[in-house]
Amino acid sequence: MADLSTNYMGLKLKNPIILGASNLVSKPEIIEELEEAGIAAIVYKSLFEEQIQLESIQMEEELHEYEERNAEMTRLFPNMEHAGPKEHLFNLKTLKNNVRVPVIASLNAIYEPTWVDYARELEQTGVDALEINLYATPGYFEVEGEKVEYKQVQIVESVKKAVKIPVSVKLSPFYTNTLNFIKKLDEVGADGYVLFNRFFQPDIDIQDEIFFYPWELTREKDYQLALRYAGLLYGNMDASICGTRGISGAEDIVKMLLAGVDTVQVVSAIYRKQPACVTTMLNDLTTWMNDKGYKSLADFRGKLSRKNMKDPFTYQRAQYVDILMKAEEVFKKYPMV
Repeated sequence: MADLSTNYMGLKLKNPIILGASNLVSKPEIIEELEEAGIAAIVYKSLFEEQIQLESIQMEEELHEYEERNAEMTRLFPNMEHAGPKEHLFNLKTLKNNVRVPVIASLNAIYEPTWVDYARELEQTGVDALEINLYATPGYFEVEGEKVEYKQVQIVESVKKAVKIPVSVKLSPFYTNTLNFIKKLDEVGADGYVLFNRFFQPDIDIQDEIFFYPWELTREKDYQLALRYAGLLYGNMDASICGTRGISGAEDIVKMLLAGVDTVQVVSAIYRKQPACVTTMLNDLTTWMNDKGYKSLADFRGKLSRKNMKDPFTYQRAQYVDILMKAEEVFKKYPMV
């Protein structure tokens, strides 16, 4: 029987499939089904500092909307304040106490002090690890990329010093040199990297001529960028590697493991195929390993990484030359007439 167990940031997992951060955790029946299906760990939905700030502002506006209408009406409502992250922390702790697999908290903050404060509060819920989401949406021409990276490295360093649990960084691929940036994060002690964050992008309704933000699941092959970077990172750091985006079946998981990941995160496949798809993925992964004669994930993890490939050009630009030289094959597969 193939051994599917793996190690992720020091956490011993029974297999490499993790539930990624999503609202699926809001439904206890779904979580129960996922545990039965074999999910190895759960990333709880993200705590967003911006959402807390917005809710707090909205509450203040609603409480003061009808004040000072006449001389007798000095205050309409008693003194109240927004609960901040308390509800999120309570729900996270409840989940942690009711599942048998490791739980990882997820954090999106804005300012360095609040990154640290929220990280500490999340740790106190008893979670097994913390996933912090780094992002920077370009909005000003004057902001230099080097300053953005420096600030983000400082955030990771501060969070690592503030908590004792493992800390992974969920990254955007939009850096001038993503490998160099990850190296900087490695130097300040990050325990793992999740490749890559998926951002909701705006679209335009051409009838009403307005922007809107469509909620879309990942597509097949969305994992390919993560596949490439996993292959480049494997063997060059002690931190764990987790692949995400577009993981829909065992075949995708095998590819990611061959490139060098320790784990994968799955969300969209569960929305599409229900929690039982996790069992199917695990069974298919086991079958593939048995057919290949692999007894454990370690037997083939990173086998096709740059470190273990004999062809030095596999992960380099030379592959584009090879693709262009085979352009005629495209016409054979997709004839124009």
